[in-house]
Amino acid sequence: MNSFKQPFYSSVNVESNFDAVIIGAGHNGLTCAAYLAGAGLSVKVLERRPMVGGAAVTEEFHPGFSNSVYSYSISLLNPKVIRDLALERHGLMIMERPAGTISLLDQDHLLLTRDSDQARQEIARFSTEDAKRIDAFEDQISRVALAMREIAMAAPPDFGGGLRDLINLAMAGNTFRRLSSSDQAVLAELMTKSLGDYLDGWFEGTALKGILGLEGVIGNYADPYHPGTAYVLLHHAFGEVNGRTGAWGIAKGGMGAISQALSACAIERGVKIETSAGVEKVIVENGKARGVVTEDDREIRAKVVSANVHPQTLLMKFIDPNLLDDDTHRRISQYRSHSATFRMNVALSELPKFSSVPGDDESHFKGAIEICPSLAYMSTAYREASESGWSSKPVISMQVPTTQDDSLAPEGQHVASLFCQHFQRHLPDGSSWDDVKETVADLIIDNVNSYAPNFRASILGRQIKSPLDIERDLGMIGGDIFHGTLHLDQLYSMRPIPGYAAYRMPAENLYLCGSGAHPGGGVTGLPGHHAARQIIKDRRRWS
Repeated sequence: MNSFKQPFYSSVNVESNFDAVIIGAGHNGLTCAAYLAGAGLSVKVLERRPMVGGAAVTEEFHPGFSNSVYSYSISLLNPKVIRDLALERHGLMIMERPAGTISLLDQDHLLLTRDSDQARQEIARFSTEDAKRIDAFEDQISRVALAMREIAMAAPPDFGGGLRDLINLAMAGNTFRRLSSSDQAVLAELMTKSLGDYLDGWFEGTALKGILGLEGVIGNYADPYHPGTAYVLLHHAFGEVNGRTGAWGIAKGGMGAISQALSACAIERGVKIETSAGVEKVIVENGKARGVVTEDDREIRAKVVSANVHPQTLLMKFIDPNLLDDDTHRRISQYRSHSATFRMNVALSELPKFSSVPGDDESHFKGAIEICPSLAYMSTAYREASESGWSSKPVISMQVPTTQDDSLAPEGQHVASLFCQHFQRHLPDGSSWDDVKETVADLIIDNVNSYAPNFRASILGRQIKSPLDIERDLGMIGGDIFHGTLHLDQLYSMRPIPGYAAYRMPAENLYLCGSGAHPGGGVTGLPGHHAARQIIKDRRRWS
C-alpha cells in the first residue's frame, strides 16, 4: 500500500458555502455542475487548465486557423443532455456530415454515401454478395445499438448493492428481454467476439471490412482479432445527430462550442467556475469527502465532491490510498488505460487532391476520409506499434470541417483533423515522445501524401498531440481518450472497477463523473448526467 501524507488544512483561505465542488471542467464536469445547479445546489467547479472544456476545445493553432484540438466529431452527445441544458439556446449548432465515408485504397477508393442505393452499387464493385448483405448488417447493428443506448441511459448495478442496484439490474434485464432471441445472440457476439471475426462472418470484401472496422479501432489499442474488440464498433453506433441514429456531425466553431454552451448553461444556473485552479487533494474526514485542497493551498469546503478526472488519478492521487482495501487497490493499479492515439491538425492552402478521385469532385470532404484499407492493414499497424512504438502505416481518419464551417480558416483555405492509430503509450526503447513526435508527424503526412500528392506542399502549419501530450494536457493517463480501455472487463458494472460502478467512490459523498464511469468515453455527457442524478438521490446522506 502506498504511503500518504495527510495534508495540513489551515483555516486561512477557506471557502465553505458550496453544496458541491467539481474537479475538472471537461464536458462531463460541466454537465454534472449544470444538472446539480438546476436542482438547486450551490456548485463550484475547479479546472486545472486556463480554459474549460477538457478534450472538447477549439484553439487557433496557426495564425487565422482554428480547429478542435482533441475530440473532433459529434455523434454520442446525448439528446437528453442537449435538451435538458438548452445547449442550442446557448449557442451550440450541430451540422450533420452529409457525405458518408470514403476509404482510400491503392489506386482506388470505396465511397459510401448516405444514399443506400449508391452504397450498394459501390460495394458491388468489390463483392456482389456483400452488397446484398449490407442492409441486413446495418439494420442488425442499429437494433442492438438502440438497446445499448437504453442501457447507457441508466446507472449500472453495483456488486453487493442494495435495492436501487437490484432495480437497475431488473431494468437492464427488461431491455435485453425486449430484443428478439436473434438480436440477443448478436449482442452477446458483439460483447465477446473480435472485430475481425465478427466482420469476417458477414463480408468477403477486404475494403468493406476495413471501412467498417475503423470504428472498432478508434481509441482501441488492440489487434482487430483480439476477443472483445467488436464492442467498440457498437459503442460508436448508438449515437445520433439531429434525430438520425448512427449519424455523425461537427459543431460549428469546433468542439469547443459544446463546452462553451455547457459553461454558459452552468453559469446561468449559478455555478461558479474557476480556471487555472488545479486540485491537490480531496479532503476526507471520518470517511466522508468534505471538499478539496487546491494546488495553491486553498481549501474549498463542500458537502459533496464530484471528480471529472481519470479514475486512477482520483483513487491513487487525490485520496488517501489507505481508504482502499487491498483488492480495490490492486484493481485500480491494474486498470488498463492506453488508447494509442496520435492527433494532428493541419492548416491547408488547398484541399487534398486524391489520386483516385476525379479532380472536380469535392463532395467527399463533407464526410470522413479513411486510410484503413483492410483488417490486415489494421493488424499490421498494431503489430508494428507493439514492436517499435508506432506504425509506419497507421490507421488514419481525416476530416475537413472547413468544407462545412468556413469560420475556422481564411477564405479559400482549410483545416484538417487527423486521428491516427497505433502509437504506444510508452516507447519500447525508453525514448520520449517529445523527441520523436515531429518525425512521426512527418511519417503520417507522408502516408496521406501517398494518396494525395499535393498534401505535403499544401500544409501551412500543424499542431501535434502525441500520447504523452494528451496525458500531460488533459490528465488522460496513457493518453487514453476514453479514460480507460472499453473492453468487457472494464464496462458496465465493472467500470471503472467492481464495487464502484454506480458513481460512488470509496469515501462517502465522493463521486466519479468522468468517462472512467459508465457508459464510458466519447463526448456523451452521460457520466456527468448520471453522477449528478446519483448525487441528487443521495442528498439525505450528506450529513
